[in-house]
Amino acid sequence: MLRHLLRLTWKRKSRNLMLSLEILLAFAIVFGIAAFGLRYWQLYREPIGFDGTDAWSVTMLFSDASTETITPDTYDLLRRSLRELPEVRAVGFATHAPYTLSTWTTHFKSPQTGVGVMTDTIDLSDDVAAALGVHLTAGRWFDATDDGQAELPAVLNRRMAAALFSGRPALGQRFTSADPGPPRVYRVVGLVEDFRNKGPFMTPTNFVITRFAPQTSKSRVRTILLKVAPGTPRAFEEKLNQRLKLVRNDWSYEIAPLSSMRATLLKEELVPLAVVAVIAAFMLLMVAFGLFGVLWQNTTRRIPEIGLRRAIGACAGDIYRQIVFEQLLLCSFAVAVGLVLLVQLPLTGALGDSLNWPVFAGAALLSMAVIYLLSFVCSLYPGWRASRLDPAAALHYE
Repeated sequence: MLRHLLRLTWKRKSRNLMLSLEILLAFAIVFGIAAFGLRYWQLYREPIGFDGTDAWSVTMLFSDASTETITPDTYDLLRRSLRELPEVRAVGFATHAPYTLSTWTTHFKSPQTGVGVMTDTIDLSDDVAAALGVHLTAGRWFDATDDGQAELPAVLNRRMAAALFSGRPALGQRFTSADPGPPRVYRVVGLVEDFRNKGPFMTPTNFVITRFAPQTSKSRVRTILLKVAPGTPRAFEEKLNQRLKLVRNDWSYEIAPLSSMRATLLKEELVPLAVVAVIAAFMLLMVAFGLFGVLWQNTTRRIPEIGLRRAIGACAGDIYRQIVFEQLLLCSFAVAVGLVLLVQLPLTGALGDSLNWPVFAGAALLSMAVIYLLSFVCSLYPGWRASRLDPAAALHYE
């Protein structure tokens, strides 16, 4: 039967060409949406490097003053004043808060390997590990033993360690800043599996965490990270703001729990996926209507052929199966062409990690299932209509 179907499909290749292109287009659309969604799901399941439970963020807003005017004593006063609150467990300072789209990139170089790497970086103080619940895989976090050291301490993620010190243990290694100006020498004191400050949908990248010490750091940060007692209500925001105003009444403060910031960021990042999915759903609906219409027209053109088959002994079930299987065979040709074209993307690495092999395989299987189901459903009524034809009426059809 397969040989017969292949022969029939080939003889009607000119008629089937547009139908195949329509199925190919639908397959490509479904594949793109599936790959987009699976990549989001893959990123969501990967570790982000910190916990963030019961953590709050405070952004200090200055009217006219710049961050350089903040004295080291101000940071110390803020830390001690906030630690007096019974709800606060830890107080740290950071360049920018997690779950924001802030990015700070720096160029570092390894003297041992000569490799230069552009990487994301962030300045964090000694208490941020406790405030955020940073997960170290090796080494330690910053502490008072780093005061007065010739090399600045740094914590690297796995990708950055592999890029700078390929094949070598990273702990204890030294590297330098490659940006304009006097080079700064850093020493690796700790490692994390990853650190994705922009949340679960952030693509893993090289990351370097450097130490912020108010007394010695040249930079000045404007974000406070707090670890609060479990179950602290949102009403604590007013109390916290009042305490901050006692330290610097001329500043304004944006206060939010990290859980709220995370939820807001996830909603914003899922909007493009939702919009594209809705558009794709309408396109698939149009493809389904088009596919159904073409199948109906093709079946009508083949009424004499169907009548001849019924006259020589074919039952209604045989006609039904022929129409359905022909459509599934045509769908298989279009899917095969689509897979040959799409597999070039992971082979060439054109989209990088965004379309790795697990994502490609999952998207291919999902899109194949959708397209086969769509073709099967669209062929049911034309196949049923063809199977109900009376042989005598079909042979006299003009």
